[in-house]
Amino acid sequence: MKSSIMQIRPEEIEAESFRIIAEELGPTDFDPRTFKVVQRVIHATGDFSFAESLIFHPRAIDAGIGALRAGRNILTDVNMGAAGVSKGLLAPWGGRVICKVASPGIAEVAKERGLTRSEVAIEQGLAENIGIVSVGNAPTALLKVMDCWPNLAEDLRPGLLVGVPVGFVNAAESKELLSEKTYPFITCRGRKGGTPVAVAIVNALIRLAREE
Repeated sequence: MKSSIMQIRPEEIEAESFRIIAEELGPTDFDPRTFKVVQRVIHATGDFSFAESLIFHPRAIDAGIGALRAGRNILTDVNMGAAGVSKGLLAPWGGRVICKVASPGIAEVAKERGLTRSEVAIEQGLAENIGIVSVGNAPTALLKVMDCWPNLAEDLRPGLLVGVPVGFVNAAESKELLSEKTYPFITCRGRKGGTPVAVAIVNALIRLAREE
């Protein structure tokens, strides 16, 4: 079959993509805010299965928006996750995007303690006024956040944990554990996930915070 290329202005591409996603999804049970998060994840991945696999704690979106508007920081497990966050849109509230995985001394501490760099980076980063933790790559990082959470002082606990690591070793299992938590989270079932998914969720929350 011969392909037909759509003629479209550059500034219209994203809106048309979102229109196509909404059309192909058809009617859903998502509330409008949750739909915008799901839509942006599908836009980032081209994978409609996320409409079925994403799991939202009932307070997740409110908690994420609240943390952003309070000027709290975003902590990511990998530099790619930090690079993808829309910092220009985040800037008015004063929050920063933090990733310590390549910071001096992290690799040495990880080797000494028999941990991954992501575990150590997340552990150290949690002390920096974190409002949202975004994990898209390392199941070990997600497990470390959940392990640290009960021991964090109330004012140091993040508002929201976005945990969507991808992979075959402990990815599905760590997300299953997250889905059972009582604090606000966004996660997904199974092996799928990844940094693009985590970034899409965070950017969707930033846009919601600006719109409302």
